[in-house]
Amino acid sequence: MTYSSIPLEEKQRALAELREVKELFASRGWFPGTSGNLSVRTGEFSPDQFQFAITASGKDKTVHTPEDYLFVDQDGVPCEATKLRPSAETLIHCEIYRQTGAGAIFHVHTIFNNVISEYYWDRRAVPVDGVELIKGFNIWDEEAQIDIPIVSNFADIPRIVPEVTERLLADQRIPGILLRKHGIYAWGANAFEAKRHVEAFEFIFEYVYRLELLKQGKV
Repeated sequence: MTYSSIPLEEKQRALAELREVKELFASRGWFPGTSGNLSVRTGEFSPDQFQFAITASGKDKTVHTPEDYLFVDQDGVPCEATKLRPSAETLIHCEIYRQTGAGAIFHVHTIFNNVISEYYWDRRAVPVDGVELIKGFNIWDEEAQIDIPIVSNFADIPRIVPEVTERLLADQRIPGILLRKHGIYAWGANAFEAKRHVEAFEFIFEYVYRLELLKQGKV
């Protein structure tokens, strides 16, 4: 295997950003069990060649250890010798980077994003009408209406990727995609923007869920 070198300062930047976001999201309970994964791209980008740091598989994200992350290439292959395994969902990160050129991708599991993805599964998208936090996606239309895409969830991760690709090619205004009964993938030009998008999505999911209960007279 040929390993490509990542400058030390790029590694340090990516790891510092991942540590900060991981600690914040863990404090909110967004990594139940060992779920979720985070990645930050390093260096220059082209759709055919890029690298990123990603959380290692099976790690407790409520604590910090020297073996929390590793660096992989555009195919999800480690860029340097390591005994760590990348997250099982690394291929989804690879495809999102490839299609969007994002600088960071964050994936969390919450009750609201799981419930809302199942509730609207038949529609294949979560409809959102006029919620203020839509502006968090840099969509400034008055009373904006958006659809947050939902894709199938399979244990065999490569089966998910083509559907992710299809939805990304159809509409890249929405910087996120839901996996059915699984969680949100949100991305941005950098870690700050990706974090903002995750927070906006989670607010919106709770809002839509609670509004639907009100409409049905269940609260």
